[in-house]
Parts: sequence; C-alpha cells; structure tokens
Amino acid sequence: MDLKELEMILKEGEGYKIEFKEGFNNLDKEIVAFANSSGGRIFLGVTDEGKIKGIGISNELKSRIQDIANNCRPKIQISIDIFEKIFIINVREGDDKPYECSAGFYKRIGPNSPKMTRDEIIEFFKSEGKIRFDELIVPEFSFPKDFEENKLLKFLELAGLSKSVKSETILINLGVAKKQKGKLDFNNAGVLFFAKEPQRFIPWSVFTVALFKDYGGADIIDRKEVEGSLFEIVEEVMKFVRLYSKVAYRFTGMPQRENIYEYPFEAIREAVINSVMHKYYFEHGHNNILKFFPTRIRIENYWQEPHNFILGETVFRRNQIIADLFARIHFGEKMGSGLERIKEICTKENAPFPEIEFNPNYFYVTFRQSKEYLDMAKGEKVKEAQTVVLTERQESAIEYLRENVFITTRVYASLVDVSERQARYDLNDLVEKNVIVAEGATKTRKYRLRQTSAVFGKLRSKKGEK
Repeated sequence: MDLKELEMILKEGEGYKIEFKEGFNNLDKEIVAFANSSGGRIFLGVTDEGKIKGIGISNELKSRIQDIANNCRPKIQISIDIFEKIFIINVREGDDKPYECSAGFYKRIGPNSPKMTRDEIIEFFKSEGKIRFDELIVPEFSFPKDFEENKLLKFLELAGLSKSVKSETILINLGVAKKQKGKLDFNNAGVLFFAKEPQRFIPWSVFTVALFKDYGGADIIDRKEVEGSLFEIVEEVMKFVRLYSKVAYRFTGMPQRENIYEYPFEAIREAVINSVMHKYYFEHGHNNILKFFPTRIRIENYWQEPHNFILGETVFRRNQIIADLFARIHFGEKMGSGLERIKEICTKENAPFPEIEFNPNYFYVTFRQSKEYLDMAKGEKVKEAQTVVLTERQESAIEYLRENVFITTRVYASLVDVSERQARYDLNDLVEKNVIVAEGATKTRKYRLRQTSAVFGKLRSKKGEK
C-alpha cells in the first residue's frame, strides 16, 4: 500500500469489506463480522469520517490485536500491516463459520456489523456453504481486454471520487477483482459493473421493459431489452418510465406552472435498484421485468425468498458486493431499507404506497397513479385555468409545432425516438384533447396546432417562462 491508495480508501469510506475504527472498542465484533462474511480490512486509527487519527504503534499493541482474534471462538486468522501510524488488520473469510466473540455472533451488512438474532444464527447454519453469485470468479473475463475504463471513471464520478491510483488497485479495493498468479481475475459483481459487454458473460442480467395499450397486458406498444452495466440499466429503465409517464400541468397565470406527476419517479427508481440488487442470478431463465400498463406500473423480480423473511423487518442483501457498490454511488440505502425509502418518497409526494406481493420465487411491486394526478386528469381541483395532461413526448410535439406549421407521424417518431405506431397513438391523443388538428388522409396525414383553443393559449404561456 502507498499513500495514494490509502487516500483513495479513506475517500471511498466504509463498505462491505472496509471498516474504520479509532480504537480497540468492539474490535472483536468487527473481526468476527468479517470472518462470518467475505473477509475484509479494519483500519485501526481512523475515524468513521475517514480522518487519520493514528494510534501508538508498538509490538505490545500488535500482540493485543492478535490476542483479540485468538480469543474469538474458533480462533480467527488475521494478518497485520502498519502504515502511516495505522494498523491495517486483514481478516480472511473464515473456513469454520460461524465465529463468535464474547458479545455474540456478528455478520457484515454493508458498512455495518449488526449482531445476529437467534433466528438469523439458525438460518446462518443452514445457508453457509452456499455459493455467493456476485463473488464467483468469471474465468472467461480477460483484463484489460474486456474491461471498460470509462465505466469505472463514471462509477468514481458518481461516488464523488477522483482517480488517483491504478485501476487495478481500485478494483481490488472495491472487492470486484483479485490478483492471482500475476493475473487480475474479475468476479460476477465486477463484470456486472465494469465489463465492456456484461451481457456477453451474464446474458440473463438484461432488464425487460414493456408498454401495454390494454389493462390485461395483451397488446404491446413498445418493448425492449435494456443492457449495460447495472447502474446503466437502472438509468435506462427510468428513462423508459419517464418517456411514457404523464404529467398534469396546471396553468394559473402565475410565473411557474404546477406539475402533478402520474407516478413517484424516485420511488420507482428505488424499486428498480432493489430488483437488480437482490435478483437471484443463479436462475438463468428469468429477466427482471417492468410492465407499464395504462393505470399501473408493475416490477417483477425473480428472487428466491429467504428463510424466515418478514417484509419490513428482515434486513436482506443477497448480493453483498453488488449492494455495496450501489451504496457507494448513492443508488439505494446502505442498510437494506429500500422499502422504507419508497414509503418516505410516496408519503412526501402524496402518492399511494405500492402494493407488495411475493411468493417463494417472485417479488412484485405495483405502483398506482397518484390520486392528485387522477383528480387533475378528470378536471377536478382546477382553479382559474384549464388542466391539460400530456406526456413529455407530447410536449416535445407542441414545442416543435410552435416553430413549424405541421408535424407528421414519421417526424414525431424520429423527434422523440418511438415507433410510428406509438407516434400515431400520441398524436391522436392530442387531437382528442383538442390541442392539435389532423389534416389529410391516413398515409399523408399532417398535424397542426389548434390555434384558437384555450389549451394552446395556456401552453403558449408556458413558453414565455423559459
């Protein structure tokens, strides 16, 4: 380790495999937690905020640390490095789990080491020995040929970090790669985040999104398979949601319009993150799916229900490294409290809390339209002005028609990047709302603004805001 690497670790902060401690208090708890999980490093002499406080370096203190590890049951294998007045305690994943200290049994959950309950200890005995998908090495992956440097740079940017050390060092510290026999081996988590083509190695990691015209899901308007790294997938799925969601605009003559969205976007984003974070990746035949119906959005996730799972109470993180990487870039919370986050967002936005259903194999989250949006769409709660409900795509058509006399289906489809079928649907919807007028036969049909409509007057006032 050199100073640049240490500075990078301190900026990254605590995580699934990194713990900062100022002193010896509860050191045995942290050693046990790492041994019961995937191993990790404890930086003794560093504050929780990543500031070097230092600690007196002596053989006596080194022996004291070794005694703490030896007094755990069974003994825990550690090694100790010293750098910049810091003890770096390297804890290997234990071969004889579970491990216990005088205070009890502990495990690693993100950057924390909670004590295991009786039921968790029983489940631990049952589950240990199972292979963890995100930690499996991918022998077909070749570094640096299959590695995408720009994805790592984007990750560091999202994490608020600058690249000050070699990529290899960063990847090892993130827990997504190991140096073995002079070669850098990537695990599945590393592939899912930093491979040039993640789906070449894990093709079932795609996320399917589909838009349905009908309530039952028989008539598909648009469908795509979203590929890329996991954080790219989250953003692309949310682009799809925003593309087809509606917003009610209330124009009251005030400088700022009032926007009432159909769905709570941040809550949906949290649900999408949780679906890729907790997916059971050993099952190859099921993609995560987001289905967009006329009155609801439903996210389906293949997950394999954990033993003794209690919704809202059980802290569950199937893929610890994947969850830790998401937490580092502020995608999702660090303590597995996704449902609480969703509830907070829905409460803040006055949106209904999603319906949660699950069985041993599948987890479903269904979002309904907000009551305020529905009231606006039905013409209720309207004061001093007309309410018009448009999608962001339709708003682009209005902007285009302010600068051009006509718009065609083909031009609109190209403008907002949708199929011509969806374009016809959008434009005909604007005709029904008396926003635009259709002229000509079906094949040569053009659309223009209804200049005399009250709606146009309100929409035109919006342009003056810009």
